[in-house]
Amino acid sequence: MVARAAGADEASAAAPGRPGDTGAALVARLGTARTAGSWIGADGRAVVAVTDGAAARAVRRAGAGARTVAHSMDELKSATAALRSAPRVPGTAWAVDYRTNRVVVRADRTVSAGDWSRLGRVAHRAGGFVHMERTQGVFTTRLNGARPILSAGGRCSAGFNVTDGRSEFILTAGHCGPAGTAWFAGGLGGRPLGTTVDSAFPGSDLSLVRYSGGTAGAGADVVAVGGGKGVRITGAADPAVGQRVFRSGGTSGLRDGRVTALDATVNYPEGTVTGLVETTVCAEPGDSGGPLFAEGIALGVTSGGSGDCTTGGTTFFQPVTGALSALGVRLVPAAGDPGGGLRADASSPTPSSGAAAPGTLRTLAARLTDVRNAGPGLLVIAGSLAALAATRYLRAERDREAYRRHCSATWN
Repeated sequence: MVARAAGADEASAAAPGRPGDTGAALVARLGTARTAGSWIGADGRAVVAVTDGAAARAVRRAGAGARTVAHSMDELKSATAALRSAPRVPGTAWAVDYRTNRVVVRADRTVSAGDWSRLGRVAHRAGGFVHMERTQGVFTTRLNGARPILSAGGRCSAGFNVTDGRSEFILTAGHCGPAGTAWFAGGLGGRPLGTTVDSAFPGSDLSLVRYSGGTAGAGADVVAVGGGKGVRITGAADPAVGQRVFRSGGTSGLRDGRVTALDATVNYPEGTVTGLVETTVCAEPGDSGGPLFAEGIALGVTSGGSGDCTTGGTTFFQPVTGALSALGVRLVPAAGDPGGGLRADASSPTPSSGAAAPGTLRTLAARLTDVRNAGPGLLVIAGSLAALAATRYLRAERDREAYRRHCSATWN
């Protein structure tokens, strides 16, 4: 109980110690000639792929796991550069798989045998560590997060609320619409919501929708996850391979999965997008632009992928840190509600357990004396006492039954 009361406000302060940060720092220190990426292992500890014994010892001294591999990140990146320079084949995608130390190239069912064969020759010349495989479904953008937003071109999902210090915007996917696209709030009476003022697609997949009223309104730091609930976003970061992540979208709601690769390239029919996050999270048309997050931290916005939420699939995300930097904006904190914002819910949204109230960090003593914590605490105590009583009763019954069996055998 004490740990939960303290952790609710201190989760954001603990973010720098995440395994993904440790792995990334070690890779940056040792360099791409001696490493080949990092990921979060099954035990929650950072694992770094290294190419020599000295690098392995340095990684272990830092408290992370080390796996010796044959190919450095420089070699792997050389292969992806060769693939990128080849003639573009729509319906293909590739990324570096850190855990298997290879480049994985995928093709959907729209890719012809001839194009697949030509790309295979490029892959063969790039190196024997390039693996090629066919995938189910079709790689498409998810146009047609959390709240749905509508335009004449289709339906997307709102990502994160951001600001440039003067106006507030929705950060969403670039393929949702070019600059000048007018947006309306889906499911909220269809009122005018805003206009796209900056958009990048293909190449990247990001855009800004400026709110018609200038501000996002109440709940600006919350993403909706369905059922009238939301998760408060307290910061932005880059994801790590192996990390469990969550996505919210206007079509398929809240879904989760794992990050499988970073810096992925996808050849959509509309164009090529690079630098994406590859995940096992499913998505469907209308989920485009929706937020990817974990533990209250913004990670990306939905770009596209293959499959659906019935059979599963692969979904790619535009990293949010790069998008914020490219657009010159930052995440917006909670604000007043002048009446024009896109809200997660009309009532107070339910934040994640790692959320902290804007601008405040309450002490442990204040959390423990907060009457709102008394109810859950008493329920835990009552439940524990009931479980203890039930356990003691069952144990006594077992003892009595064993005694009866012993006496019966003796009398017989």
